[in-house]
Amino acid sequence: MKYRRFGRTELQMPLFSCGGMRYQYKWQDVPEAQIPEDNQQNLEATIKRALEVGINHIETARGYGTSELQLGKILSTLERDRLIVQTKVSPKADSQEFLRNFEQSLTNLQLDYVDLLGIHGINNQETFNQSMRPGGCLEVAQSLQARGKVRFIGFSTHGATEIILQAIATNQFDYVNLHWYYINQINWEAILAANRHDMGVFIISPSDKGGMLYKPPQKLVNLCAPLSPMVFNDLFCLSHEQVHTLSIGAAKPQDFDEHLKTLELLDRVEEYLPPILHRLEQQKVSLLGKNWVNSGHIGLPKFDETPGGVNIPVILALRDLAISYDMIEYAKMRYNLLGSGGDWFPGAKADKLDELDLSQCLAASPHRDRIPSLLIEADQLLGGIEVKRLSQN
Repeated sequence: MKYRRFGRTELQMPLFSCGGMRYQYKWQDVPEAQIPEDNQQNLEATIKRALEVGINHIETARGYGTSELQLGKILSTLERDRLIVQTKVSPKADSQEFLRNFEQSLTNLQLDYVDLLGIHGINNQETFNQSMRPGGCLEVAQSLQARGKVRFIGFSTHGATEIILQAIATNQFDYVNLHWYYINQINWEAILAANRHDMGVFIISPSDKGGMLYKPPQKLVNLCAPLSPMVFNDLFCLSHEQVHTLSIGAAKPQDFDEHLKTLELLDRVEEYLPPILHRLEQQKVSLLGKNWVNSGHIGLPKFDETPGGVNIPVILALRDLAISYDMIEYAKMRYNLLGSGGDWFPGAKADKLDELDLSQCLAASPHRDRIPSLLIEADQLLGGIEVKRLSQN
């Protein structure tokens, strides 16, 4: 394993982290006696495999159902000094509820302290205010830090770049968990801002939210050859030293194997990445047109500036991925979250455009006349059954 300094924490962070949202038994809390033994054994084997390959950062959350409870059974048997343990707790209007939830996390994990506590989901102005107001969740986290229950404080986010930048600018956080990968590079400005504040940078779900790369379409496989799409994406992310660690949401011990192939390629980035990047870009241009690729994103309104809350930038990006790379299954999954993802994936689908007038909100787009028909096309291509977030299942 290779390691990078995790910002001002000075922790030596492995390039891959063991994320804890896929191996647990349930997304809801259940009594320990109800957890099947084979599920617990698989979780423990996954943690042991992570440690064998040098992945000593174990990441989970209060919102991950039985993950913390199950982790506690094995963490209590390991050398604490070898581990970097992170949990995350969602912000609340009542900061004492945030405190109670953290205390439950610590009990479940069977630990005296966690190395990293993330405020889980600074996704909009409301959750920002809940975190940052006097007496809010950040103050509670800082009091826990003063008591030795937390070493470093960060935040995780699925929010707009503007909200992420706002949180970073407070200079109150040691690290950030955010989304950034080849197919979605919107948050690069936030990564640079985090670096300026000497914060650790943790990339959330690069293989799932980054394109369901554990089951890629054949077209994407061909375009990324000789690398797998998963290794290509890992190499793309880690070729930027501003990024410190990528989360592997392992469901079983073998899930680390493909990712680990990336490590031996880090000294050969210039050999592998440029030709793949060129092919991917040319594929987009050939199918979408150079003008659209270069300017389709310009002047698009935010979902809360759009009639009906239609999330135009996200819908058009998903359409482009489906057409360019045959990433239809991924695009359908993400598209059908719109309307049911809350502040974790906000905005609405384009299934009611006949009731809406988008002319004013699209006035700044050079493609204003074309976009409504593209949104209709996207809905026809991707629309289907409503999808729920995993934690809602």
